[in-house]
Amino acid sequence: MFFRRLATARPLTHILRTPISNRPQIRYLSQADIDDPNMNGGYINPPAIPRQFRDPYADWWDKQERRNYGEPVHEDNDILGMFSPEEYTHFKPGWAAVCLGTFVATFLGVVTVVGMYYPDMPAVRRGYEGGLDRELGGQDTVLARTEDGVD
Repeated sequence: MFFRRLATARPLTHILRTPISNRPQIRYLSQADIDDPNMNGGYINPPAIPRQFRDPYADWWDKQERRNYGEPVHEDNDILGMFSPEEYTHFKPGWAAVCLGTFVATFLGVVTVVGMYYPDMPAVRRGYEGGLDRELGGQDTVLARTEDGVD
């Protein structure tokens, strides 16, 4: 059975190809903002502005979601609402790379300095006469370090 499957096996590219029915509709740049009067049954879709960018101190009817009563909800409300992942606008990518590089350089510098000045082991490991053969359980046990330093 297994050999029959191997003989009829198709390459992985067949599995990775998406069927034509699952491909998204291609929209051209000239068709980007066409208003379709029948889309969503004539529902007025407000602009796609995330709620996190609205004024938090304004007098909202729903202060948590930052919206007023009766205000139309965008069809992508789950993406634009307050409980969606935040858009991170604090750092630009270039400055974030500088901060990350500074952290890595500082961390490696501290590790190097500590490695140079950290003292070695202050004591010598103790060796036992005969390797504590009898004390550890007999002939077939793992022995402790002997006096000459051999395990």
